[in-house]
Amino acid sequence: MLKNFFKVALRNLRRNSLYSVINISGLSIGIACSILILLWVKDETSYDAFIPKADKLHQVWVNAEFDGSVQSWNSVPLPTYEEMKNAHAKIANSAVAGWGAERLMAVGDIRLMKRGYYVSNEFLDMFEFPMLYGDRSEALDDPSSIVISEEAAMTLFGKTDVVGEFIKVEDTSTLKVTGVVKNVPQNSSFQFHYLIPWKHRESINEWVVNNKTNWGNYSFQVYIELSDANAMDEVETGIKDILTEKGQTDVPREFFLHPMLRWRLHTSFENGVEAGGQHEYVKLFTGIALFILIIACINFMNLATARSERRAREVGIRKSLGSRREQLIMQFYGESLLISFISYAIAILLVLVCLPSYNNLVDKKLAIDFVSSEFWMFTLMIVFLTGFISGSYPSLYLSSFNPVKTLKGKVSIGKNANLPRKILVMFQFGFAVILIISTVVILKQIDLAKNRDLGYAQEGLITIPVTDDIRENHDLIKQDLLRTGAVVNMTRSNSSLTSINSNNFLGWPGKPESQKVMFATITTAYDYAETVGAEMIMGRDFSREFATDSSSIVINKAALDLMQLENPIGTQLDLWGEKRTLIGVIDNILMGSPYEQVRPLFMVLDDWGGSVTVRLKPTEDMQASMAQVQEVFERHNPAYPFDYSFVDVDFQRKYTTINLTRKLSTIFAVLTIFITGLGLFGLASYTAEQRIKEIGIRKVLGASVGSLVGLMSRDFAKLVMLAFVVSAPVAYFLLDSYLQRYTIRTTIDWWIFAITGAFALVFALVVVMNQARRAAVANPVSSLRNE
Repeated sequence: MLKNFFKVALRNLRRNSLYSVINISGLSIGIACSILILLWVKDETSYDAFIPKADKLHQVWVNAEFDGSVQSWNSVPLPTYEEMKNAHAKIANSAVAGWGAERLMAVGDIRLMKRGYYVSNEFLDMFEFPMLYGDRSEALDDPSSIVISEEAAMTLFGKTDVVGEFIKVEDTSTLKVTGVVKNVPQNSSFQFHYLIPWKHRESINEWVVNNKTNWGNYSFQVYIELSDANAMDEVETGIKDILTEKGQTDVPREFFLHPMLRWRLHTSFENGVEAGGQHEYVKLFTGIALFILIIACINFMNLATARSERRAREVGIRKSLGSRREQLIMQFYGESLLISFISYAIAILLVLVCLPSYNNLVDKKLAIDFVSSEFWMFTLMIVFLTGFISGSYPSLYLSSFNPVKTLKGKVSIGKNANLPRKILVMFQFGFAVILIISTVVILKQIDLAKNRDLGYAQEGLITIPVTDDIRENHDLIKQDLLRTGAVVNMTRSNSSLTSINSNNFLGWPGKPESQKVMFATITTAYDYAETVGAEMIMGRDFSREFATDSSSIVINKAALDLMQLENPIGTQLDLWGEKRTLIGVIDNILMGSPYEQVRPLFMVLDDWGGSVTVRLKPTEDMQASMAQVQEVFERHNPAYPFDYSFVDVDFQRKYTTINLTRKLSTIFAVLTIFITGLGLFGLASYTAEQRIKEIGIRKVLGASVGSLVGLMSRDFAKLVMLAFVVSAPVAYFLLDSYLQRYTIRTTIDWWIFAITGAFALVFALVVVMNQARRAAVANPVSSLRNE
């Protein structure tokens, strides 16, 4: 019997080749889209899952109440590291780490910049990154040791077994390799090529040593390991008041724990509570994958039930020969599963072809793991689920026909039979409308951010990381650069123009005692405003002509608006327990998120390292200018390769996530429309075929081609308009909720809905009218010959 079912299924596929192609094409594209999306989702949701103790590892965060709300951050005082070891009985271990940086690694003539961290010796025991060589429990004990990645070992030494070899770091310290870890997976929160003992940092940096007992400097990252994965709430209760106990009483503060398995997807906090983050995009694209698959299944159901007349006699004959309804249901499910398997095979080929381009789009290294049992279980589940969903309605519907009526040709497929198909068509177009509207609004949101006034001129600005040599030779480098004629100006600051690395409290006359505001902080050299192209609204920038500028301060317009100072220049401001004279107000510079208001900021004349900013003279030969800049830096900073980045390129990285959302939404919206169009084409073709005799009679009675086309198109037009009416409010609600996360957000204009509705209607009519016209111009003699 199984063989017979298989033969019948193949025979039906061949007999109805057009509809088979439509079904298989739609399902193939739908399954391929779903697999691509879910590969990305799996990568995102598996972040840090390879760490054996990931469920027990947490980062210590701070909630602090000021600016009228609770602010959350992951930088804590350095004494937290030691305090946590004895803070609670269920804390098994603690570790401290730096923020990660690229440092010069040299072995012989090989000199490379590699990214890594300063970490305490507990780090490897807690996080258990797989090691190829060395003992993780001792690898970071010696201050003069270093642990490197497999890739770094191959790059520097040409082999991986390099324990005992030496690497010169930053051209100042020679460290002995005591361990080699496997290359860190892409889906790891820590991305590094080296780990240097925290003790080494203490030996070369007095600032770190001075902060070992300082509870007021929030500049470090601390992690803890729990002995019981379920003890987070208990431990949080035990440690939350430590900051208050240590004298941090200027504002209400408390510690809380952020679990490692939530670092990737849950990074945003509002009023001390998780709100937003990457998990929202995971949910969004999971939903898109599911709906694309459902839309592809709807095509199958619509076409299968639409062709019920053709299968009605088959059902009648089978039932009259003794077939039970259960057998018929299995027959139709079998056909559905066969189509699903064929579609799946084609979908896998499509995925393999598209993966390289898709990986470039999402900036990942995704691949299908054909040897994974999880992959096969998951994909087979998709196949069976798709086959089951696609075949469920046709199976139950067709198998319910009365054999006597079907053999007499009296099977009813009237208004009630068409209702489910109409609902499914509406669902398809409704989802397509939501995707189109969403894509347009996301594009508007990106354009809004990109068109904001940055407060400075990005063109021709480059940033270069500060090294000891650059810091010492800063003035000489600046003079030599100006002599080349390729550079307009140069300055130095603790952070680049596209980030804020420091925050501090600031006091001003008239400030309410209860008001606590965190100001973004820039430490800079001379000529900052001139170099970046920012306008001084009042007063002046720091200048060598004024010896008192070391105790002066410059604020931005947002800070002035907050302080409400009538005559700001000359005002004494309170900073770090000292008075600073306000000498200037600079225009707002957009350094943080392009979707947030510019924060209050102050600048002081100081040297905290960071980066050098150089403004190039406008030129058509940028390559020649960069060659001159490179020559100057290599002459004064010979130990390091010339490393730079353009400010405008760095700024564009702020749009990475939302740009990805826009691109993927656009692609999948187009594919959704295409799949919907395939189904509509098949359904319109069959509707025209069903009504061919009616059309013939109408033509004989004098109906025009135009009126016949209008008659056949009217029903589909109603469905599309009804789908739009239902889906438009849903789209508005979802997008309004989505945009609430942004302080700076676009409007959801009426014209977006109007254009989308018009597009959906025109698209449907083009597809339907093409098939309707073919039926309308056909010779009525052919259709009425047998009447």
